[in-house]
Order: sequence, then structure tokens, then C-alpha cells
Amino acid sequence: MKRGGRDSDCNSSEEGTAEKSKKLRTTNEHSQTCDWGNLLQDIILQVFKYLPLLDRAHASQVCRNWNQVFHMPDLWRCFEFELNQPATSYLKATHPELIKQIIKRHSNHLQYVSFKVDSSKESAEAACDILSQLVNCSLKTLGLISTARPSFMDLPKSHFISALTVVFVNSKSLSSLKIDDTPVDDPSLKVLVANNSDTLKLLKMSSCPHVSPAGILCVADQCHGLRELALNYHLLSDELLLALSSEKHVRLEHLRIDVVSENPGQTHFHTIQKSSWDAFIRHSPKVNLVMYFFLYEEEFDPFFRYEIPATHLYFGRSVSKDVLGRVGMTCPRLVELVVCANGLRPLDEELIRIAERCKNLSAIGLGECEVSCSAFVEFVKMCGGRLSQLSIMEEVLIPDQKYSLEQIHWEVSKHLGRVWFPDMMPTW
Repeated sequence: MKRGGRDSDCNSSEEGTAEKSKKLRTTNEHSQTCDWGNLLQDIILQVFKYLPLLDRAHASQVCRNWNQVFHMPDLWRCFEFELNQPATSYLKATHPELIKQIIKRHSNHLQYVSFKVDSSKESAEAACDILSQLVNCSLKTLGLISTARPSFMDLPKSHFISALTVVFVNSKSLSSLKIDDTPVDDPSLKVLVANNSDTLKLLKMSSCPHVSPAGILCVADQCHGLRELALNYHLLSDELLLALSSEKHVRLEHLRIDVVSENPGQTHFHTIQKSSWDAFIRHSPKVNLVMYFFLYEEEFDPFFRYEIPATHLYFGRSVSKDVLGRVGMTCPRLVELVVCANGLRPLDEELIRIAERCKNLSAIGLGECEVSCSAFVEFVKMCGGRLSQLSIMEEVLIPDQKYSLEQIHWEVSKHLGRVWFPDMMPTW
């Protein structure tokens, strides 16, 4: 019995040793097959694209293979310069030395470029300095993004235009340009058109005070492939809508218009003819017409007097019952409506009218408004399950004889076909 026990122990020991040896061999084989330094460059390239610039630079020092990938043109086609002043911003910034290396070795590879700058003049100047050095690249997209004002508007106009023109002249295939809140002007837009009229498809230039209606009309007349456009209302004209409706022009997909007033009573808002809107919508029947209103109540008189093809309306300031009533009568294509404030007069009739007339409405948001619970339930019942987004603050809903706040949750959920609760203001 004892001898048998010892034999059993020996066999167990030998099996354990063999198992450990097998695991060790497997580990060694695995480490040999997973030589990170010899990974395919295409794999390393995809990993590098997800790394922040500084981490990417550190990784390039691991081995020769990784360093080669770091300098591959494909890695530098898309890049965002982050320019912030540490003393005034908590956002990270692209290191100046790395910027120098990018300009020196990869500027001719850049195609999709954006600049994210804070509100400081120094950051905007740094962005212009980089732009002025991009003489050997042909950009396809350019975005100038200000995380806070004034940024680019604080620069001397001539300095900004000079830097931007470098890109316009050297980029013969620019398709997307986002230059909101910049001092771009009519002559620089002519340079843009002269060099990129065949390729430009997207132009966003809200809050560009140095551009005139004639300047944006020049773009529409020459850039027949333009599909998306964003601008302020003062640049919108009957001539522009007709130019965008010409047979030579492709169908516009997205038109955003910002209607903004900084000082009540000091801004004159002209009226666009109904015939111009009709021609525009005949040419581009599926266009999304997005309008942002930041007006005072007395400034809405020129708007919603006749039918317009708006699909998305956002009211950032208080808007009267009368205006919302006109929206229901004049915006049959409306898809989304957001009202930040209205006052203390219930919007019962206005909501019902919108539900009756706006058959495509699928999203609505109400902030500082008042609606009776009964009218709100009727509104949801009329719209039904097509309301994919329903954002209503709890304070908006006024209990009445028919529904309390507790009951309205179940009633609205029933008509929507999904569970719904009103939004609640945080208590902290």
C-alpha cells in the first residue's frame, strides 16, 4: 500500500512538471508570435489614429517600425490643432514643438484640418501663423472652431484674410469650409470661388459681419455643387434663393439660417418673398431648412406672415403666443420645434394647431412655458407615435380637472407607445 502511494505521488509530480513545461513552452511561443515591434504597419497605423498626438509621439520612440508608421502620410491626412493658453483655459493644447515638426515634415500630407482655439487673441494668432505656412498642402476640409468668443474676431482683419487666402489659393479641391465667427470678407470669398468652385460642397459662415449679401451670392452663383450652407439672416436674399434654385445648381440638402438680434429695436429684418421660397423648395424638395431665432418679441413681425418651408425651428428667447400660432399656420413641413421660453399664458391652442397642421412633426421641446395637462395629452394623441423626441419640463405642465401630473405620465405613455416622463430640473 505504501509503495503504491509513493508511485502515485511520483506520477502526480511528473504530470505537474510536464504541465508546467507545456505552459512555459506555450508562453514562449506566444511571446514569439506576438512580437509587438514586428506587427503589420497597417495594424499599427489604425491604433495610432486613435491616440492623442503626444501619446502617438511617445509611441513612435518604441522601435524603428513604429517610428516609420508615425511618419506615414496616411496618419497625417486628418488632424486637429488645439490652441489654448494654459493661464486662461483648462483645455489641452498641441505642444508648439510638435506643431513645428508637423509643419516641417507633414504639411504636404494634411487634407482634413481643423483648429480649435480658445477666446484668447494669442491662440487665434497661432492658428493664423500655422495657416500661412500651409503652402504645400491641398486641403479638402478646413474648420476654424472658437470654443469661446471673440477669438478670431479680435485679430486684425488683414492678418486673418492673408492667412486664410494661402489655403484658398493652394487648396484646389476644398470641399468643406467652416469659418463661423471670423472676419472673412467678400474679396476672400472670391478667391475661394476662383480656386475651389468645382469642389466646394459645404460652407458654414454664421456670424461673419464683413460678408455682404453680394459676397455670398457670388459663392452660390459659381459653386453649383454646394449642398450645405449656414449663414446669418442678413445675408439671405431673394436673389440668393433663386441662385440656389437654378438648373445648374445641385439640390441643396441643408440650409441653416441664424436670425440674431443683439440690441432690441436696432436691427432691421427684411422680408423674403414667398415666390422665392416656392422656387427654392421646388428645386430642393427634401432640403432641411433650419432656423435659429434669437430675437426680442417686438422683432418677429416680418416672420411667419405666409407659408415658409422651415423644417426645424429653435427659439432661444421668449416668443409670444401670436408668433407660435403663426408657426402652426405657416410651417407645414415642420419636423422639430424647440421653445426655450414663452411666458405665463398657456399655449394650449397653439400646440393643438401645430399638431393639426404640421403632419411631419416628430420632435418638440418646451422650456419656460405653460400648457394645461389636457391640451398636452390631446397634442400627443394627435401626433401619436411619430413623436420620437418629447422633451417637456415638468414645470411646463399645469394640472387641470381632467389630469394630474401623476396621471399624465401614463396617458402620454399610452399614446406614444413607450414609457415617458417629463423632464425635471436638478435640485442641486
